[in-house]
This record gives sequence, C-alpha cells and structure tokens, in this order.
Amino acid sequence: MELMKKTALGCIGGGIYVGLELLWRGRSHISMFAAGGVCFLLLGRLSRAPAAVRIPLGPLVITAVELSTGLLVNRDYAVWDYRGSPGNFLGQICPIYTALWFPLSLAAMALYPRLEKLLTNYRMPRRNNGTGN
Repeated sequence: MELMKKTALGCIGGGIYVGLELLWRGRSHISMFAAGGVCFLLLGRLSRAPAAVRIPLGPLVITAVELSTGLLVNRDYAVWDYRGSPGNFLGQICPIYTALWFPLSLAAMALYPRLEKLLTNYRMPRRNNGTGN
C-alpha cells in the first residue's frame, strides 16, 4: 500500500509540475513529469521538518532536481535554456528560478501532507463477486 501511495503522490506532483510549465511556458517535456514527481516526494519528506529548515531548503531541493535533470536530459538545451539568465550555472539553473521555487515549494509542502492523509484514508471499493454481498 505504501508503494502505491508514494507512486500516486509522485504522479500527482509530476502532473502539477507539467501543468505549471504548460501555464508558464506553453510547453513541457516528459522529463519534467519525472522531475516534478521526485520534487514532490522530496518536499513531502521535508514538510515534516521545522520551518527554519524547510523554508530555505525547499527551493534548493527543486533547484538540485532541476540541475540533475538538466545534466541528464537537457544537454542540448532543447527542454529549457537559462544561458541568457544572470547567474546561471551551465544554462541549467539560475537564481531567478530558484527564487520562484520559494512559493512553489511552500505550496507543495502544504499540499503533500493533506494528499498523503487523503490517500492513507482512501479505501478501495469492494468488488462484487456475484454473490450479492
């Protein structure tokens, strides 16, 4: 059950990430679904930490996942390209987007425990085995 719950949470996070990218840029990439899922799961773990820890670390988690994803799948800058942004690192991450991750990470860390609780309390409907019970 725990694996199914984590898989569902990862898929929800991936879907949200892709949805935000579609709203922001008008396009996304399949790798962003995976990156968003990983970010959401990591931020979910971080959501249990004290505010003094989670608030500054949230955006850094997203930035680290973005850098890792970029180094793996964005070597040709076809997914995103921050080379023109001030303070960028290898065109994969930049301070401007790290700052934008603050509100996103806070929202994710507030949403994660609620969704986790909802999924924990969810009961699969029983299948009718044809006996009328």
